[in-house]
Amino acid sequence: MNSLTRAPMLSLPSAIRPLLAMRMYATQTGLGTSTATPQPRRRAVTAFNDDGRVPWGNLSPMEKAARTTQQSFNFGLIIVGAILTGGVTYVMYTEVFSPDSKVNHFNRAVKQVKEDARCTALLGNSKKITAYGEPTWNKWARARPIASRIETDRRGVEHLIMHFNVEGPLNKGVVNLHMQKKPSESEFVYKFLALDVPGEQRIYLENAETDPESSAKSKTKLFGISWR
Repeated sequence: MNSLTRAPMLSLPSAIRPLLAMRMYATQTGLGTSTATPQPRRRAVTAFNDDGRVPWGNLSPMEKAARTTQQSFNFGLIIVGAILTGGVTYVMYTEVFSPDSKVNHFNRAVKQVKEDARCTALLGNSKKITAYGEPTWNKWARARPIASRIETDRRGVEHLIMHFNVEGPLNKGVVNLHMQKKPSESEFVYKFLALDVPGEQRIYLENAETDPESSAKSKTKLFGISWR
């Protein structure tokens, strides 16, 4: 404390002097100090640890490149996922849910076999008849694949050919199915649906050859040319 400030303090009452001295000391010692709190150092942003919390403007060029790479990768995964989902949906619809799917044709054929008195007479109780695909190591009959194929002939007619096994309390048999769809038609129609049981005559549940109203009836051949 210099002589200029000491002289006025001496002229003050003794009770005030200590308070004034403490105020002056606090003012002088507080000059030049800073109240700013240092910011903690953040970790570098990479393509593997970026969570988007650091603003874009605070990123270095390398960190901006890392964030761009991560976002591009995530966008690519979304696109791939969408494509795979669409593919699975398409396959599920065409193979299972579509009215013209192989699964639906199989189910309808099985229903016809169970509802036909000639078939139940050979196989047994319709409630105990099971239908399954090709024999495999899988003991669960419903998991066995159904043998089927779709072919297109020179006239543009699609042919669905399928066969599967049926088994009842009395006998086992094989169901053969042949359906076709002409270019002008929107759905498959039966050419024939038949049950073959060993030692028994074939049972036709559908036969376009004997149904004059069937659009799948074969054309009559004359001089090697097919006519309706």
